[in-house]
Amino acid sequence: MKSHYEALDGLRGTAAFSVFLFHIWEMLVPDLAHNPMRHTFLAVDFFFALSGFVLGHAYDGRMGPNADAGKRLTFGGFVTRRLIRLHPMVALSMVVALAGYLLDPFANGQRIGVDISWTAMAATFLLSLLLVPTSPLPNTFGETHSMNGPSWTLFQEYIANLLYGLWGQQLGLRTHVGLCLIAAIALTLTALHFGDLGHGWGWSDFWVAPIRLACPFLLGLLVSRRGFSIRIPYPFFLLSLVLLAVFCAPAMGRFNGLFEAASVIVLFPLVLAAGAGVHTMTGWQGRACRFVGELSYPLYIIHYPFIYWFAHWNWSTNPDPMTRGLVACALYLAVIACAYAALRWYDKPVRAWLTRKYLTQENAIAADSLPEPAVTASAA
Repeated sequence: MKSHYEALDGLRGTAAFSVFLFHIWEMLVPDLAHNPMRHTFLAVDFFFALSGFVLGHAYDGRMGPNADAGKRLTFGGFVTRRLIRLHPMVALSMVVALAGYLLDPFANGQRIGVDISWTAMAATFLLSLLLVPTSPLPNTFGETHSMNGPSWTLFQEYIANLLYGLWGQQLGLRTHVGLCLIAAIALTLTALHFGDLGHGWGWSDFWVAPIRLACPFLLGLLVSRRGFSIRIPYPFFLLSLVLLAVFCAPAMGRFNGLFEAASVIVLFPLVLAAGAGVHTMTGWQGRACRFVGELSYPLYIIHYPFIYWFAHWNWSTNPDPMTRGLVACALYLAVIACAYAALRWYDKPVRAWLTRKYLTQENAIAADSLPEPAVTASAA
């Protein structure tokens, strides 16, 4: 049985909860410069780094010609496991998104049959269930996945999973390091071009998405394969503070792009190494890591339809600051509760049923046995 890194579970939760709060702030302040969590879209890149680490930790040595015969996993088996882990919540999130879109009482310009045909709406929904990019829906922000904005990162995650399953085991150290260097240069040039890395979610800069995927994913995989680890006390607490310090750092002016690129290329791999320095944790840290880690994916993937409702309510009614703040707090707690309900009464039972049905007893990897790879932000 491979070791379980609970601190990394917890950090995934820290990033997901931060993304949700960042999106609420986006609807309250006029622009990114005024957002107190202005760098939180870097949680996307942290998720991709974590994805590379976890895939390497969970599946290296189980696939390819050099795999242990008793533990060998086919490409089809690998894909089945990833779909069972990720796609039930994708399906639920699209149902939530469709209902939110159709029932939003505060939005203008999304009348089905007038502003968008029923056929186009149905096609968008079906393609979104497969995480295929679609044309933007009326009254959205121009995302490549406007049915549920955060799906753009799941689309990239699926690409990373497929590439890893097909060629990851053949990736030698020299080639791996070379690809990391190329990807780091590309990421840095992209950050310098825009002045930040908050791109790739919309059609206007869709080309940024694979660049944001490649560098952190390859670095995370490298950290896993080389066994880099740093032992520190209270890793979940201290590393969460590190992530929050990055997310809430002030704007860096003309050095902003360099700061964000350095966070992804240098700091995030160090965070992964420190998170891998401790396996199972006891006490409050262990309980907190397990709770927020389990909750992170459902929270991340279902929260954005509620952000649209909140934004349209805020913009159409122009409430006073106290009312706006109370509603924002209530929304944050209510969606967390919804995510917990989805995890307990939908995601876990569905994954357990799919595992029993499609994975053989001797080869099944428990869906909860490892921290789950990437998930993250829409306008991030």
